Amino acid sequence: MKENKFNNLDIIIYLVIILFMIVSCTFIYSAQKFLPYDDNFALKQAIWFIFGMIISAIVYFFDFEQIKKLSLYLYIFGNLILALLIISPETIAPNIKGIKAWFLIPGFGSIQPSEFMKIFLILYLARVISNHNEKYPIKSLKLDFFLLFKILAVTLIPLILVAVQPDLGTGMVMVSIMVGMILISGINMRIILSVFVTVLISLGLFVLAFLYRPNLLLYVMDRYQIERINSWLDPFADTLGTSYQLSLSITSIGSGMLTGKGYGNGVVAVPEAHSDFIFTTISEEFGFVGSAGIILMYYLIIYRIFRIAYKNKGEYETLIAAGVISMILFHVFENIGMVIGLVPITGIPLPLFSYGGSSILATIFALSIIINISLNTKDYMFGGEDD
Repeated sequence: MKENKFNNLDIIIYLVIILFMIVSCTFIYSAQKFLPYDDNFALKQAIWFIFGMIISAIVYFFDFEQIKKLSLYLYIFGNLILALLIISPETIAPNIKGIKAWFLIPGFGSIQPSEFMKIFLILYLARVISNHNEKYPIKSLKLDFFLLFKILAVTLIPLILVAVQPDLGTGMVMVSIMVGMILISGINMRIILSVFVTVLISLGLFVLAFLYRPNLLLYVMDRYQIERINSWLDPFADTLGTSYQLSLSITSIGSGMLTGKGYGNGVVAVPEAHSDFIFTTISEEFGFVGSAGIILMYYLIIYRIFRIAYKNKGEYETLIAAGVISMILFHVFENIGMVIGLVPITGIPLPLFSYGGSSILATIFALSIIINISLNTKDYMFGGEDD
């Protein structure tokens, strides 16, 4: 029985994870020469990847009924840890650049609980939606609004907790996860479109407030975040101040041109080039070709997740896949978008590439759940039942 399940293992996702480990550690090693820290981040990254693969092996032994039952407890645990983070003293949970989002781990840096909360949110939202659809097989607008209310309520709790930190980037990821799962939840499209229009109106009001009454935004945003928006709108206006990092990032990426300067030959010292701005390193050293290669690797992961979900046919599993796809897509779009000046800087890591143990462990955890789905996926002949 185990042997038959193992035959369904999606080995390609594992291979891409291993490829990311090699590429990530290689370019972190190149980027760390500019860092003011006397530390080997490439070695630490390799260790985080190894821990991630251990997590993947553990996830293999859980079936989806167990995962579904555990999702509520993981969701509660994640929220409690986020709450504990907020009230912890700065000796345990330091305030870094106005954000209190990390627990210190002596001798090994820090851990960011919100990275794992994203996965717990996906698992529990998938349970809430699938249980609702199972309980109410006959749809109605009233029931759809009820489901939408439950989805919003489940998402709102961790969203408030990360807003208090305040961690705008993580909050945006959680919203993208929620939106992705709403789209395939079975909720009437008229309701979804009305929500979409409401969001567009809200964005319009935000833009108007930013242009004409920027002080109003201080009630919902930190001044540091507003300055980031200003630097995004004009990245070369204050290259020694708020636009310093973005201007260097754009310069680094542009200087790589088509094929780059070669490994280790980067000369633009972009701050945090080993973590959130790692994309600048490969862009400068291997140019457009190297950058496109990284994007292709993400495409391959997304394609494999979509393929597994399409073949599985289980609603709970499909919802999880939608959440993971939404999470990865938003991370990739936002991170690459911010380093090229397409969107404001939010401090979101590039999955499996940026330095950071929390991001590596959480992403591999999410992909391990997808691989677990592949183990429990059967091939159907002509759409019929399995033999």
